[in-house]
Amino acid sequence: MPSGAPRRTSPARPGRLAGVDALKGLTVISMALFHWCYDLSHLFGVPLAFFRPPLLDVWRASISWTFLFVAGWMCSYSRSLPRRGARYLLVALGIYAATSAVGVDAPISFGIIFCMGASTLLAALLGRYGLPRGGRATTLSLVALFVLSLNVPAGFLGVGPVLMRLPQGLYATPWLAWLGFPDALFCSGDYYPLLPYGLMYLAGASFGRGLSATSATAALGRSVCRPLEWLGRHSLVAYLVHQPLLLALGAVLTGKVP
Repeated sequence: MPSGAPRRTSPARPGRLAGVDALKGLTVISMALFHWCYDLSHLFGVPLAFFRPPLLDVWRASISWTFLFVAGWMCSYSRSLPRRGARYLLVALGIYAATSAVGVDAPISFGIIFCMGASTLLAALLGRYGLPRGGRATTLSLVALFVLSLNVPAGFLGVGPVLMRLPQGLYATPWLAWLGFPDALFCSGDYYPLLPYGLMYLAGASFGRGLSATSATAALGRSVCRPLEWLGRHSLVAYLVHQPLLLALGAVLTGKVP
């Protein structure tokens, strides 16, 4: 192609939003870097002065919130939400079994893959009643509810100094941890219950419904970076394999066993 000729952007595979796949790919890379820092500092004893709050918390949130929002967004493009949700839950069960057997860190109970599965089933149920409604107002309202519910697992509703203590009876049973009310003995290496994180998923679902009626979907369908798009299309596989690979790499580089 002559240097002065305009570049053409090739369309993505039909039915996919290449721009969203690229965003997922970037988030996968960020996730891998975050877990690499976590493994080095918490499991291999390598001091990382920068890997602490508030950077640690902001970085973690940027990854998980993006994954949940995009997963909800993609509801509009799923052929079967119940099947999609069941697949997530089966993967979450496998993750729990594997992390319990290996014992490198705390077993993952009700992690982010569980949240995606449970939220997908919830979205399928609500979808029968046309909920959540698409549009900016609904999306922003759900994001606001998400922010207000961030402290629910800790026993409070609200944000900043404006907090309302929730009934402590909700946290007296081990059977409500999946919902967002963990008891004092609950422990998990990755904890994303329905409250508050399902609200971020539903915000993505609302955003996707509103966006599907606009011309923005055409722009998102154009390929922007094929390697990132490929990684984004295989984000679940990347989630499953990246941590064992990082642990093996950490063991080789440090000579320690986590």
